[in-house]
Amino acid sequence: MPPVNPPSRWTSQSLHQLIDEGLQGTDLIVVANREPYMHRLQGGKIEVLRPAGGVASALDPILRACGGTWVAHGAGTADRRTADASGRLRVPPGDPLYTLRRVWLSKAQEEGYYHGLANAGLWPLCHVTFSRPVFDVHHWEAYREVNSLFADAVLDEAGDRPTLVFIQDYHFGLLPRLLKERNPNLIVAQFWHIPWPNREIIRTFPWQGELLEGLLGNDMLGFQVRYDCHNFLETIERVLEARVDTERSAVTRGGHTTLVRPFPISIDYDAHEAAADGPDVVQAVARWKHELDWREGMMIGVGIERLDYTKGIPERLVALDRLFERHAEYRERFTFVQVAVPSRMHVAAYQHLDEEVDRAVERINWRWGTDGWVPIIYRKEHYGPVDMMALHRLAHVGVVSSLHDGMNLVAKEFVASRTDEDGVLILSQFTGSSRELTDAILVNPFAVDEIADAFRMALEMPQEERQRRMRKMRAVVASNNVYRWAGKILSVLLQFDVPEAV
Repeated sequence: MPPVNPPSRWTSQSLHQLIDEGLQGTDLIVVANREPYMHRLQGGKIEVLRPAGGVASALDPILRACGGTWVAHGAGTADRRTADASGRLRVPPGDPLYTLRRVWLSKAQEEGYYHGLANAGLWPLCHVTFSRPVFDVHHWEAYREVNSLFADAVLDEAGDRPTLVFIQDYHFGLLPRLLKERNPNLIVAQFWHIPWPNREIIRTFPWQGELLEGLLGNDMLGFQVRYDCHNFLETIERVLEARVDTERSAVTRGGHTTLVRPFPISIDYDAHEAAADGPDVVQAVARWKHELDWREGMMIGVGIERLDYTKGIPERLVALDRLFERHAEYRERFTFVQVAVPSRMHVAAYQHLDEEVDRAVERINWRWGTDGWVPIIYRKEHYGPVDMMALHRLAHVGVVSSLHDGMNLVAKEFVASRTDEDGVLILSQFTGSSRELTDAILVNPFAVDEIADAFRMALEMPQEERQRRMRKMRAVVASNNVYRWAGKILSVLLQFDVPEAV
């Protein structure tokens, strides 16, 4: 493939140009568990839903820019009705730019592979957030089975054409090896969106050898930060007989080399900024003001995330309790809006978290609430991007206090929403985004007193200081956007020679 000259600032157009000039007839297939567009039955009618999550929001603009195929689990109640006999349909609805290929899973497969091995096993193992992982051999068998099903779908889509396959996340640790064994001509890359734990922690995983062999089927394996790359290389040294080249950040095993690289993921900053300034968000801000009984001088804090034990929601609530206990001046002046999207409720740890958060909100509101004021407004539901941008625009302070996170795109979305160059971001030092957004108030999310002090600092910060910090963070996110992330990954992949089909 020809050499790549990166642009000074990555955009949808420059990514499209890179693909046009670099791939030159090579197909692109993206694999992710979650689909970018889901169809469900609602009131007897079929509606389109954009599933929440950073992976889908990051990859959709890339496929829009370059075309190709997205292979995903078809999970919507009307997904079969809207796809053809092979599970294919063109998306986005109304403006088709690429192909979505849906893979159908049984309830047992979804339970074992997704809720079981992936989210009750690998997720807590990699996040190291003191929720004991579940290792069940039946879950592992389902994980193997589903990875094989996705391999069949990808190979069917690729056919005998030169193809670059870009796999997403921890749901498909075995897929790279399965693809390479059946079609060595594929160029296969994977991005592991969550952290990679140190070598001692990964040793507890009963099938670590098979998982690592699967990942080394990749030509390139990407992580959010360099620290995760180091952990992965040390894991390989400890577990497998392989040549680890720390200087090149590469692993060679069985004559095949896998490059290991950090690529901090981001968002489509320009599109997000334009939408945040649009009339729909202005109307949504007015709706939120009415719903929150907003009045002049009232200060709003927001937290928006999935209801997940890695996000630090209980610790954040304790910090708010501490704030109102120590600083009576914020009672009836500061209201915190917590949006938590329910997820993975088949997993026991998530059920326990749901109950814990409900109890904490009820306790704090009973302790401090008055006839005209509720300190915490809790919304346990999914909101679309317009409503979330509106909350970001209305907030005096946004909070991302994850106990451990690969990147966390909500922090970047908060910054991109603030076209007024105001607002304060409180950010956990254990997120990948904290390495870029250094003008946020960085906190240890386990230290509730530190979070309480951060709330006070944010609420008392002068406007000039708020705007200085926000301008610097906005410049960082504008430069390190999702197209830069994709462009850097593809720039490395385009250095590989895609073999002609035999």
